[in-house]
Amino acid sequence: MASKSTKMPDDFNIYYLLKGVLPLETSEEPMDESRDETNPQYQGLTGLRNLGNTCYMNAVIQCLSSVSPLVEYFLSGKYTAALDKDNGEIATAFAYLMNDMWLGDFDCVSPEVFRLVIGERYPAFIKKTQQDAQEFLIHVLNELHEALKKVSKKRNQGTSSSTWDSRASYVSESSIITRLFEGHLSYDIICLECQNTTYKNEIFTVLSLPIPYETECSLEVGVTSKSMMAYKFVLIILGASLYMNKYSSLKNVVNHFGDLDGGHYTAFCKHTLTQSWYSFDDSQISEISECDVHTSAAYLLFYSSQTFSVPVKTQNG
Repeated sequence: MASKSTKMPDDFNIYYLLKGVLPLETSEEPMDESRDETNPQYQGLTGLRNLGNTCYMNAVIQCLSSVSPLVEYFLSGKYTAALDKDNGEIATAFAYLMNDMWLGDFDCVSPEVFRLVIGERYPAFIKKTQQDAQEFLIHVLNELHEALKKVSKKRNQGTSSSTWDSRASYVSESSIITRLFEGHLSYDIICLECQNTTYKNEIFTVLSLPIPYETECSLEVGVTSKSMMAYKFVLIILGASLYMNKYSSLKNVVNHFGDLDGGHYTAFCKHTLTQSWYSFDDSQISEISECDVHTSAAYLLFYSSQTFSVPVKTQNG
């Protein structure tokens, strides 16, 4: 781990777990002497050691590490104010990992502690077998949300205060995850026979889209149109093309090479300062051109409607 990292707020002894695990690890590679770690150009360019078929984990972590508003939330220590002390081990371990990846002394660090902590909740991730990157991402986002959420009860519009019950109100749960990753999907389904239109709204964090067929809609499908609108900060789209419209731009990509039962994961991430693209292949990092990002191996696509800025760690963080 990064020796220059300050001790972060910790009610779960993650700091001491780090001290106990890291002497056994040899994955931390000293920083290249030609690289000035105080230069923001190099911050966030830290490789992750493969712990045995954990490339799926490394690729997802690199993409999350490139979402600078999320990183800044943890580096600044803001997360501690919202942290559920009974359910905060995973969020705390994630904060330490982000600290090492952005403010550390090494070109490569080990995600071992984060893997151990999340593996206690999801045993599949502690095994040294290949797992699905989408499944891992969903679990990480869910765990961070549960640890950092703020619950409030809101009254539906058009109801009186005397009818404040489950029918007249709803529970709202907000967190840094919902603020950054939650989107609203609005679409309509039109029946080809009766022309009846159904309008629906759905909330999502990860949106799975099937690869479109080249055939036209038919009665067997029963749908003539499906229009979608996505709002909020980061949109994660699976199984789609790398087409970028005027509402959003591509920021990160998780690539999968191989078949459904195995293969290898890598990540392409756009650096927040230089706006250059980098390839993250476990511990190996290399700069790539934008045209290299567009490949058929793309599996998870991170889109943003806003420009990311470099994360800033506050003085009291």
